[in-house]
Amino acid sequence: MKKWIALVVLLLAGFVGYLAAGPYLAIHGIRQALAEQDTARLERHVDFPALRVNLRAQVEDQLARRAGPEFQSSLLGSFALSVANNLIGSGVDTMVTPLGIGAILQGRTMWKKAVGDTVGGDTHAPAVPADPLKNAEHHFESLSRFTATIHDENGRPVVCVFTRQGLRWRLTDIRLPLD
Repeated sequence: MKKWIALVVLLLAGFVGYLAAGPYLAIHGIRQALAEQDTARLERHVDFPALRVNLRAQVEDQLARRAGPEFQSSLLGSFALSVANNLIGSGVDTMVTPLGIGAILQGRTMWKKAVGDTVGGDTHAPAVPADPLKNAEHHFESLSRFTATIHDENGRPVVCVFTRQGLRWRLTDIRLPLD
C-alpha cells in the first residue's frame, strides 16, 4: 500500500513540476524556433490568433488615445480614424502570422549578413540568431498566466504573456510600451 501512495505522490509531484516548467519550456521553444527560423515550431508555442487580437486592440487603443476626443468627435476625424484602424489592423493581421514572422526573420538575417553581424564575422556565415527573450524577467501571475518582461532599447518594459491552455503554455499577448 505504501508503494502505491508513494507512486501517486511521485506522479502528482511530476505533474506539478511539468506545469511549473511549462512556461520555461515554451520560452525555450520560442528561442529555439527563432534561432532556427522554424515557423512551424514557433506556431506550437505562439497562439497567433489571440496574439493578433491583443496586439491589434493595443495599437487601435493607442491610436484613439493619441487622436483625442475632439478629433474623434468630428466627422472627418472619425472617418480618418476608421481608415487608420483598418490599415493598422491589416498590417498587424499580416505580420502576426507564421509567414509574417518568417518574412521578418528572413529580412533580419539578410540585414545582419549585410552589415557583418554574423557568427564568424564573415558575410557568408550564418547571422547571429534573434533572441528577444534572452534576458527576460520571469513571473507567475497565476496558475494559468506567466509573464516574461524584457526591456526595449529605451529601457521601457515589453511584457510577453504566456497562458496555459490545457497542459500547454503558449504566448498569447505582448504588452507593448505604447506611451
